[in-house]
Amino acid sequence: MSQSWTTTPITTDVLRGVLELERGAHGVVPHRLPAWARAQCADPQLHLAEGQPAGARLALRTAATAVELDVLPTRYGFRGAPPRPEGVFDLLADGVLVAQSVAPTATTVTIDTTTGATEHRPGEVGTVRFTGLPAGDKDLELWLPHNEAVELVALRTDAPVRPATGSGRPVWLHHGSSISHGSNAEHPTGTWPALVALGAGLDLLNLGFSGSAVLDPFVARTMRDTTADLLSVKIGINVVGGDVMRRRVFGPAVHGFLDTLRDGHPTAPLLVVSPLHTPIHEDTPGPGAFDMEAMAAGRTAFRATGDPAEVAAGKLTLAVVREELSAIVAQRAATDPHLFYLDGRELYGAGDYAQLPLPDELHPDGATHRRIAERFRARVLGGAWGARNP
Repeated sequence: MSQSWTTTPITTDVLRGVLELERGAHGVVPHRLPAWARAQCADPQLHLAEGQPAGARLALRTAATAVELDVLPTRYGFRGAPPRPEGVFDLLADGVLVAQSVAPTATTVTIDTTTGATEHRPGEVGTVRFTGLPAGDKDLELWLPHNEAVELVALRTDAPVRPATGSGRPVWLHHGSSISHGSNAEHPTGTWPALVALGAGLDLLNLGFSGSAVLDPFVARTMRDTTADLLSVKIGINVVGGDVMRRRVFGPAVHGFLDTLRDGHPTAPLLVVSPLHTPIHEDTPGPGAFDMEAMAAGRTAFRATGDPAEVAAGKLTLAVVREELSAIVAQRAATDPHLFYLDGRELYGAGDYAQLPLPDELHPDGATHRRIAERFRARVLGGAWGARNP
């Protein structure tokens, strides 16, 4: 007897953690920044990062025991570097991870780190399948890969679906760098923001953009105009690693970013997080770069190329950034009782680096993402920021 399938349109009614859907050649492409914001920046790195749907998931209420999703991912790699892990699809039933899958085919983009040239190899639409799911009505969340773009073509189930319950959960709007994006995490619900959100019953909207958390005004305006109960911004590593500003402009840029957030969220709990402990940039300015010796040895790693002597002239290091952020939050908190500061070294410090070193000197691995999430829950969710009453 043939199986009967229900096809459900993929719209924002069933997709959480994204701000816009773009019509693609085969289906819809999730975006974490709206088109007007994307149009204000030509940087390919930002477009690559915001198009990778970290934190995005299909949220369904259904009795289905089988789910199929037709997809066409785009996978990125660097010439001469070890292959990057394929993106994983995580399926949760009533909040419990029950299955994982990888798309069978993908478009691939290979980037030459010395010239910036790219090589595209088109892929074909494939299907990720999940069968043998628990019987009876349940909430299913199908988390999309955090580390590759994906075009969503068709969603099929063996029972009707409707948007999942739980829409009343507090919305946590977070912005940060590649660590918030999920770099080097093993799967989409293994990134530290996803672990925090799942453990605390928060509705996550992750605006972590790899290499691209540089206080862009269009990101601040996007956050200003997005409904949220809790906000957090993790600032610093991309500003230093990209060598994009000096101390003179960093402070006013942070103030301007926070001013914009407050225009839309005047009393929402707002947390500013400084950088995690990262030895290459603690006292050495950017720019950061690939470590070509490590690459030649078959290992991806990064290094700082700046001159510490230039800090006196205004170049930024992580130590300088923490000093600035702490002072800014202290100044503003005198008139903003809902603004909070967290030193990122409370999430991952020098002692953690000795025990769980950063494999590429920049990004945490899966075990470290879990530690960061545990620390965030202990130090933040139990405090005033987490004492929400939306």
